[in-house]
Amino acid sequence: MMHAVAKLHYESDMSQVDIAKRMGVSTATISRLLQRARAEGIVRIEIRDIVAPEALRDRLIAGLGLKRAAVIDAPAAGVLEALATPLGDLLKETGLGAGSVLAIGWGRAVSAVMQAGLPPLPGIITVPATGGMQQHAPHFQVNEFVRLAAGHMGGTPHFIHAPYLPSAETRAAFLADPAIADSVALWDRIDAAIVGVGLPHAVNAPEASAATPSEQSLSNAVGDVIRHYFDRDGKLIQWEGETRMIAASPAQLRAAPLVIGVAAGENKVGAIIGAAKAGFISALVTDARTAEAILDTLG
Repeated sequence: MMHAVAKLHYESDMSQVDIAKRMGVSTATISRLLQRARAEGIVRIEIRDIVAPEALRDRLIAGLGLKRAAVIDAPAAGVLEALATPLGDLLKETGLGAGSVLAIGWGRAVSAVMQAGLPPLPGIITVPATGGMQQHAPHFQVNEFVRLAAGHMGGTPHFIHAPYLPSAETRAAFLADPAIADSVALWDRIDAAIVGVGLPHAVNAPEASAATPSEQSLSNAVGDVIRHYFDRDGKLIQWEGETRMIAASPAQLRAAPLVIGVAAGENKVGAIIGAAKAGFISALVTDARTAEAILDTLG
């Protein structure tokens, strides 16, 4: 019970009164349990040294070799949605305009910022960075993100109605379709991209992963960007699906003027560092806690 009370109070930000009502006990009992949780080390209260987001941004750019970065100081609850504003500012700073191509990946962070909204950039062309995912979860719906982005920005969406991981036999047939071919050709013209940074494959729950759960070659992966996996040194990891994917290639990501990784959470630190070393992201939008954890890891 003590663990449950501590989680409700410190992680879900519920008041002691509300917790007491939910659990059918007195407020005094909840107060005693929280005191015990702190005394027994179940809960530790840490006071962080406050570092200005601008200073963290500059250190991230230098430490990760990025072109740009944005850091916000925001509470953990709702942090992904809060990344939409600095992301929008970065997009506006790049000078994107009519005819510019914005490629969009997938993931929970990408989903959150698309739902929160992007700034007006009339005439921009939005296109998925991959084919569709064989998953039903909202954060895999890349064509929907493209539609949302175009709607917010006043642009034109281009869709890819093909799976991201077709069979070897059907891949050529999908790419021969004129509508799909026209959208895929936009990957050679990417002016900016918005991508998530995935967790190591080994720690992904099956419903969170678009790759084959039993893929053993990914055991050394620290993360991925649109299912291009990399190790801690940023080296691309070849896996069974790498050559079958319908997705912007590593070369196309590296050639793009700006690829913005949108990610937050200390569990993403290794993946963010690996993505930057791999050249799969050249900009980062994150929160202060994640930025500090990255810088601590870099030393």
